[in-house]
Amino acid sequence: MSTFTKLRELLGAIAGNRFQSSRLAGVGEITSIADFTARVPFTTKADIVADHAAHPPFGSNLTFSKARYTRFCQTSGTTAQPLAILDTPESWDWMLGNWARIYRECGIAPGDCVYFAFSFGPFLGFWTAFEGAAKYGCLCIPGGGLSSAARIRGIVQHRAEVLLCTPTYALHLAEVAAREGLSLRDSAVRKIFVAGEPGGSVPAVRERISAAWNGAEVLDHYGMTEVGPVAFQRGKKADADGRWNATSGRVGDGRMSTLHEENESCALHIIEESYFAEIIDPKTGAPIADGTTGELVLTPLGREASPLLRYRTGDLVRRRAGAGFVLEGGILGRADDMLVVRGVNIFPSAVDAVVRASPEVSEYRVHVTRIGAMTELTIEIESDDENSASRLAAKLTEAFTLRIPVTRVAAGTLPRFEHKARRWVR
Repeated sequence: MSTFTKLRELLGAIAGNRFQSSRLAGVGEITSIADFTARVPFTTKADIVADHAAHPPFGSNLTFSKARYTRFCQTSGTTAQPLAILDTPESWDWMLGNWARIYRECGIAPGDCVYFAFSFGPFLGFWTAFEGAAKYGCLCIPGGGLSSAARIRGIVQHRAEVLLCTPTYALHLAEVAAREGLSLRDSAVRKIFVAGEPGGSVPAVRERISAAWNGAEVLDHYGMTEVGPVAFQRGKKADADGRWNATSGRVGDGRMSTLHEENESCALHIIEESYFAEIIDPKTGAPIADGTTGELVLTPLGREASPLLRYRTGDLVRRRAGAGFVLEGGILGRADDMLVVRGVNIFPSAVDAVVRASPEVSEYRVHVTRIGAMTELTIEIESDDENSASRLAAKLTEAFTLRIPVTRVAAGTLPRFEHKARRWVR
């Protein structure tokens, strides 16, 4: 079925949705994708927040009567107040189907043992990832409610082959393993599936995680509570004899000892059967050419229960020229995250890449301050190396042509994060 046919079916299915009906009033019949992008307005998070405020507690973006809805999830509240979003069994099952596609493309097979190192809570990504893996045929081990030490012991004891968590938490678990006297060489983990932060597509972060986990393959994923699971990174697949190989050839010892080629390991593939994706200029809203950085806009094609049309994600991406909707470098940052420091544009992901390339730095925090009209940055790091602060400061100056003061703090001073890291203090 073509993308346009799916769009037409979606528009027909949500005709009784109050939120969408008011937004589509006067749009008229949509006869092509060009019609859709030219006449259907963007949806922003601010639109959803305003609708929830006007129609509490769940807003009016509900296609069916409330009796049809069985699932409740909530956004993290990182960029606005948390939003409650409901799903019917049908829309939930559509998302689980997307997860099956993601697991398959990542080289995860039915029967694999998968450890979910997060506390679940009301977050859609956690629940759909877990239920999607169970439906796909994996043995699923939840780590909800356990301490980090208990989780790392469970990962090793139960021979988990796949680990799901944030990039930050993967590094933290490796720290905990060392503190607990557990060697990750004894771990069966061969794939680490990360999401929630840009680090999964940042080479320095990926390499740091892989090295800490004995060469495990690091795979990025992208999704949002508002739209569901969206994109995957292609992983290494098993041969018939159970040995693991990369797209470029076999891995001789059967483990993920090397990362993919750079152009594939740092690319996210949109599930085009499930999403109509666009990239626009974040200032003008106009479409931009392939290879140009812009804001990702998504229309889920199968989530009729709580639909979104042309949703502005706020995430900056760059489409690779050629077949398929491939995001080169993954999620590059957020349109509202960029800081201008003494005339230099800085994204948090760029700072993360520089810091994570310094293996002696175990954790860090960035302070953003205003001095008059000027924005300034300072960085705190945890490191056993007394020269690490000066070396990192030099690397930051080289990367950004900008002096950023770096200071060492005592071990254990800085917070660790299980969910999205909040290292930038403003």
